[in-house]
Amino acid sequence: MSATLYRARALDVPDGPLGGAVLRSDEDLALLVRDGVIEARGGWAEVSRLPASREAATVDLRDGVLLPGFVDTHVHFPQVRVIGGLGKPLLDWLQTCALPEEARMIDRGYAHEVAADLLSGLASSGTTSALVFGAHDADAVDVLFTAAEASGLRITAGLVTGDRLLREELHTDPETAFRQGLDLASRWHGRGRLRYAVTPRFSLAASDAMLASSRALLDAVEGSLFTTHINENGHEIAAVAELFPGSRDYLDTYERHGLVTPRSVLAHNVHPTTAELARLAATGASVAHCPTSNASLGSGLFPMREHVEAGVRVALGSDVGGGSGFCLLKEMLQAYFAQQLLGPAGLPLSPADLLHLATTAGAQALGLDQVGHLGEGMAFDAVLIRPPVGSTLDTVLRHAEDALDALAKIIVLGTPADIASVWVGGQVVNGCTPTPFTPKVPLTTSP
Repeated sequence: MSATLYRARALDVPDGPLGGAVLRSDEDLALLVRDGVIEARGGWAEVSRLPASREAATVDLRDGVLLPGFVDTHVHFPQVRVIGGLGKPLLDWLQTCALPEEARMIDRGYAHEVAADLLSGLASSGTTSALVFGAHDADAVDVLFTAAEASGLRITAGLVTGDRLLREELHTDPETAFRQGLDLASRWHGRGRLRYAVTPRFSLAASDAMLASSRALLDAVEGSLFTTHINENGHEIAAVAELFPGSRDYLDTYERHGLVTPRSVLAHNVHPTTAELARLAATGASVAHCPTSNASLGSGLFPMREHVEAGVRVALGSDVGGGSGFCLLKEMLQAYFAQQLLGPAGLPLSPADLLHLATTAGAQALGLDQVGHLGEGMAFDAVLIRPPVGSTLDTVLRHAEDALDALAKIIVLGTPADIASVWVGGQVVNGCTPTPFTPKVPLTTSP
């Protein structure tokens, strides 16, 4: 069995709670990794003397800062190429930006290009695990899984379904949705690092019959996850209330079909009721907080204190098209800003809380017990932050007061350009080669 002994300056947060997470910091850490799993952890002087370490290849990473791999709990596959659609609220943005692009996924070749864009973007941003909102076209989802397997990332994804209020070419029916979902899951669920997620778009686009079909598929695919959207925008919430007049609230549209369980990840939840929060906590479902998307689309400031005090599990998502890209460092920073702007109603977040949201909390939301921190018995999913010499981040890191201050500086200033290496299960992940950029129109204005 192959083994590697890593020597590093490392930061991680094995556990929460949010608002009180404790940073674990090691200036001279040794991680003995065998077949992709951390076999031993401790000070260099101690671990390097272990008999098992003597035959291991040694890799010195102390010119950077080692963090756990990031876990993204909400990222849209078809929206990569529409990032940056500013100036529109959610429902307008869906009609003019997102849904036309999602219709292009019917072209298998185009879907292949976008899958490469997605996986390259995730890997280069330090994301090692992700819950991916797939496409409405089954062939496109098959393309995504094929590319995801080759990428080495931990990807959970599924066919997106809806039978109303979408572009006509995106509509399906409950029977077809179940059949296509089961076919995809039978080929990909549990294969290597891949899993299947049952994915109705949201109640606005999914009738009771479609949501019942989703529950049937969740039951049919053992260990599958459920993901969708909830309470993102005021107009959306009002429209759902009209479509489901017998429901207590938005959450109830899913609950009545048994779709809210510990395997459920509901994106956004910017405008929850007190009753919804209590029921989310009771079921053990998780909320994917997407702070840059919430800000960009004007959806609102996420009530994290209310979620945490109610006992609801929260993690981070990039959202992609509605947000600002794949980088969870940016999401950590925006999450901090949002809580600051809420004043006394916000939850004060330390750098340790922010790293917890992007790592361990995400792993817990996705049921990935083997990732989230750099402890013994965990998979070696890791990110090496090593900014270019002379860059602003490089400068301020050299003047950090302590480990917590260093992490704060990484969160504030870090970008994919500062990520030197990414590992998943002990293997270096390079992602997929992105499609060369060819602008549709000149990027400069003629005189």
